[in-house]
Parts: sequence; C-alpha cells; structure tokens
Amino acid sequence: MRITLLGTGDATGTPVIGCNCPTCQDGYRGGRSQRTRSAILVESDRGAVLIDTGPDLRTQMLKNNIGRIDGVIWTHGHYDHFAGFAEFHRVQYNVDVYGLVETLDYIFEYLKFMHPKRHNIPLYKPFNLIGLEFTLFEVVHPPAKKPVGIIIRHAGKKVVITGDCQRNIPQKSMQHIMNPDLLIADAIVPPTVGVKKHMNTDEAMDLARETGAKDVVFTHLSHFFKPHDEAVEDYPLAYDGMVFEL
Repeated sequence: MRITLLGTGDATGTPVIGCNCPTCQDGYRGGRSQRTRSAILVESDRGAVLIDTGPDLRTQMLKNNIGRIDGVIWTHGHYDHFAGFAEFHRVQYNVDVYGLVETLDYIFEYLKFMHPKRHNIPLYKPFNLIGLEFTLFEVVHPPAKKPVGIIIRHAGKKVVITGDCQRNIPQKSMQHIMNPDLLIADAIVPPTVGVKKHMNTDEAMDLARETGAKDVVFTHLSHFFKPHDEAVEDYPLAYDGMVFEL
C-alpha cells in the first residue's frame, strides 16, 4: 500500500491570495509551505483510488504522473474536498465514486453532468477497492452533513485518515480507529490560533496519543504556521507529495 498526500492545504491553500506573510512567501518561492487543496492518492498493485478531489486536482495529477484512477471516496461535501472532480471531464468517464448517501446527494447536484457511477456506503461497514479494505467512520465537522474519516487496512497494516474534524470524535468511531500504524490527522492551526471546525495541533497530537498511533502526520494545514522547514521542528507537518509505503 502506497499513500501520497497530493494536497495538504486548507480551503484557501497556501499561498493565500493577497497574503505576504512569511509562510505565504515561502509558498510563492516554491518551498514546502506551498500547499494545494485536499486530495490523497492510495495505490496498490491492483490500482489507484483518490480520497477527496480538491480544486487543484488537475495540477496534482499532472505533477504526480497519475494517468487514471479506479475510484473516488469523498469524506464530505465541502468545496475544497470535491470540486476538482470536474477535471475528469472528457478525460475519464463513469468514474466509480463512493461515500455516504448524504454526501453523494449533495455532490451530485454539482457534478451530475459527469455521470459518475454512484456507490452508497454505510458507516462502519468495510468495502474493498483495489485489493484494500476501506471503512468510513463518523466524525464531527459542522456545518458539514455526515462528515467521515476513512480507515484503510491491508496485510496487517492500518491507516486512519480523520478527514476534516473536531476533536470530539464519536465513541463508536474511536473504537474503530485505535492502534493505527499511521494516523493522518486534520490539524489546521497551531494552538495559538482559535479554530472551531477543525482540530489544532495539540488536539491532533492528543488524538494520536489516545489511539496509540505508531506514526502521525498533520494535514489540512493553514498559512498560520511558520514556514514549513521551521514549523516541522515543532509539529509533524505533511507537505504536498509526501509518500508513505506500508
């Protein structure tokens, strides 16, 4: 199993339009503070799946030499997590897409011209794609309707992706996400910046400790961190193109 974090930024991405803070300046110069919007590529020897399809998907696919995919799983119906799916128009038809009924209902209103193949997936019920096992679990991310995180299992390895979420993950979900080999956690800001809809770095690290994660990396990152090469001295921050082999 190979996981590539194609986009590790929050809804605005970094650099933020019109901002000249040190982190955005590092992004303008092409440093690792340059972050595109949410997308994760999951690969096996049987194919490739995208988890979320943010607005920068075309650039991400070209940069990472991704020719086609075997499915898309959407975590929730926020623009920065699905709008890039339109980049498949006239490239790949009838893509298989997976998610909760509420999520797919919302996204299909925007992307129904694409005629994707819809697969309604219930919470906590494993399903198989490209030889890997995926499970959706409930998280809290207001005002999104029924946001989810994703568990991936293969060959004794377990990866947990929180998706966008607050720290108050439901207890039933907590029972499912314990002891991951890798936790990919939403951590949009350092603790000095107030936030309500997402975890900050302290909360994400607390989640890593509670779950007993062997390894953790933070994603969905804002420009409120120091430039990446400085910030990673304090936090396990992801960057666009970061790869994990499990």
